[in-house]
Amino acid sequence: MYIIDKELKKLAQSGKSIRVGMIGAGFMGRGIAYQIVNVFPGMTLAGIYNRHLDGAERAYREAGVEEFSQPANVAELEDMVVKGQYAVTDDPLLLCQADNIDVILEVTGDVAFGAMVMLEAIAHNKHALTFSAELDSTAGPILKVKADKAGVVYSNCDGDQPGVTMNLYRFVVGIGMKPVLCGNIKGLQDPYRNPTTQEAFAKKWKQKAHMVTSFADGSKISFEQSIIANATDMRVSQRGMVGPTVEPGKHVQELFDLYPLDEAAQGHGFVDYVVRATPGPGVFVYATNDSKLQQHYLNLYKLGEGPYYCFYRPYHLCHFEVPNSIARAALFGDATITPLDGPKVEVVATAKTDLKKGDTLDGIGYYMTYGECENADVVQQENLLPMGVAPGCVLTRDIAKDETLSYEDVIVPEGRLIDQLRKEQAAHFGLA
Repeated sequence: MYIIDKELKKLAQSGKSIRVGMIGAGFMGRGIAYQIVNVFPGMTLAGIYNRHLDGAERAYREAGVEEFSQPANVAELEDMVVKGQYAVTDDPLLLCQADNIDVILEVTGDVAFGAMVMLEAIAHNKHALTFSAELDSTAGPILKVKADKAGVVYSNCDGDQPGVTMNLYRFVVGIGMKPVLCGNIKGLQDPYRNPTTQEAFAKKWKQKAHMVTSFADGSKISFEQSIIANATDMRVSQRGMVGPTVEPGKHVQELFDLYPLDEAAQGHGFVDYVVRATPGPGVFVYATNDSKLQQHYLNLYKLGEGPYYCFYRPYHLCHFEVPNSIARAALFGDATITPLDGPKVEVVATAKTDLKKGDTLDGIGYYMTYGECENADVVQQENLLPMGVAPGCVLTRDIAKDETLSYEDVIVPEGRLIDQLRKEQAAHFGLA
């Protein structure tokens, strides 16, 4: 990060900037807009898409920008960018297609829409960044393939726990340690939460109830740990992960015995989480080192006698850090967190309540399903239904509460882009 700030200042001093098109102006988008406009030199928020223009306008105003206008076409948008003017639009393709926008940042949280935006950005040779773990888990590997072919970066972002974890993972590897588990610290886990139970909390923090629910019911953390696994070649030790709940105040430095670390050390390593531990809502990496000499030093430096050592960060600051990912992609071609190759861990749809034949599955963080991590080879073998493609599918039989759904249990709507991407992903990585 210390390189990023210097390079951005140099860019600003030269009269240049990284020109960003942001897709989505919701709760997180507005915070990101403020950061780009007010905190990061050498970076310009050239345009904001929102389904309703007043949302894009609000994001600019809250960032202190009062003058903006709506371009009629790509040429008009490009002219505005040259002149340093700000654009609002209800057409995401304008931002993706404008030649003089460098980076597209997608923050809508909609899997299908986000996939379309990422494809359009990549097709027009723009770095494609998403703040959606749901999209990344569902179709990230094939999006990465397409980005590599185009010579651009596809990445998730700094600030959210996956990006923060990946930064910590890279630090741990960089000092000669072997990571065996990447962990996420949660305050609550209840798979049966729904928008009704979470409504009051959502109103208090001015968020959408289904988004809050996706955190409470475990879907969000499953997507987050899935993309960490895909970026590190890790797996899960069991469906749904171990996810122990501990006494409040228990520190992650004390929890080695709650996970199968010996198994993790002998294989690919695991992703997992813990509930109520300190320091929440941070992240941690358990790692090992075979050198007796280094073990002596690690003990001297108060990390303990081993064989496992805990590295952690006590916070993640979401929108505050997202512009760092924009700069990393545009200045250095560096992805914050991106798939290594094919999927390693997927998120499968599990019934939140008893479901009936003929029901149409609702969305992530709603009333009918919650997401659980499962290793990709098991998902393939059992033909399990990914959570990211479940919304809109129609049940062909009754499903019991807590039963994991498979493709045999549903009729998939025709013509969806996300299903086409999944088929392409399976064929590319030999999973079909």
